[in-house]
Amino acid sequence: MLSIQGLAAKYGSSQALFDINLDVKQGEVIGLIGRNGMGRTTVINCLFGLLTPFAGEIRFEGKPIHGQAPYRIGRLGLSLVPEGRQVFPTLTVEENLLATAKTRGLENPWTLERVYQFFPRLKERRENLGTQLSGGEQQMLAIGRALMTNPRLLVLDEATEGLAPIVRAEIWSVLAELKQAGLTMIVVDKNTKALLRLADRHFILEKGVTAWTGSSEELAAQPELIAKYVGV
Repeated sequence: MLSIQGLAAKYGSSQALFDINLDVKQGEVIGLIGRNGMGRTTVINCLFGLLTPFAGEIRFEGKPIHGQAPYRIGRLGLSLVPEGRQVFPTLTVEENLLATAKTRGLENPWTLERVYQFFPRLKERRENLGTQLSGGEQQMLAIGRALMTNPRLLVLDEATEGLAPIVRAEIWSVLAELKQAGLTMIVVDKNTKALLRLADRHFILEKGVTAWTGSSEELAAQPELIAKYVGV
């Protein structure tokens, strides 16, 4: 579904990515692992057209998408749950969800009711503004808003960061349900234990390059890799 080959990118004169290679098959869940500043968010920025790489290529279903405008990439079926949630603060929960809705011509699309079934708390708070929600509720809303675009590939950037343990557990449970439903996902998160349970394969980034790739079973069998590339 997704192929990233030889990706290199920079912010001004500072190079952030040097040689990123990553692939995602349909129905897979991929863990994107690494310390802060190793290039994970930069890869996402390139994937969604927020940053134009100067080398390499990104192909979605065989077609090059690097350098395209973000709205064109979104129309192809890619959707992002951004770091920091970024809900629309002056819109209600329901307005946030409807603002991104795309349901025409789709079989079994994500609808308001389907999102509310996943997140009953959003239905209870549907008339509240984005600013009136707790951090956990805002994260649920950010995920629900992304699902309302009916994505073929869902990317989550630090979806559990800064949340209470009970809310984090709820988010991981929802991601497991989405995986079971066959949704293809890339998940960036510092919780490697939870990622090992959820993801099929992992890509470890180190100083802007792909340092290691393998399955959850292979990574779990090599705890020294996690200590080397993720440990503080």
